[in-house]
Amino acid sequence: MMNNVSTESNIESVVMRRVHAAHLLRPLVSGGAIALTIFVFALWGIGREVWVARVFENAPHGFAFLRYSLFAFEHTRVVVQALCIAAFFSMLWFFRDLFRAVALTFQRA
Repeated sequence: MMNNVSTESNIESVVMRRVHAAHLLRPLVSGGAIALTIFVFALWGIGREVWVARVFENAPHGFAFLRYSLFAFEHTRVVVQALCIAAFFSMLWFFRDLFRAVALTFQRA
């Protein structure tokens, strides 16, 4: 009988170790973390393809900025367009997860 008790405690410690590891890794594999990673890599890719400082230097102020941004987006390479779209949607996904987490936190309180 003594073996059963020690086996159960060993199994329990292994299971609890795995539960703690999963709990620690959960934020790293969540949707928000993946979206943030995609966003960062998309921005990095855009920075490698486009001289972003020059784009903003040439940009007009006011409402003409929207027209200029659309023109710049239309007349750039497909890779940059895909990276811009990926950055935009991953940013939306990240904020969606962030707002859900905040709302869930306030619901529990």
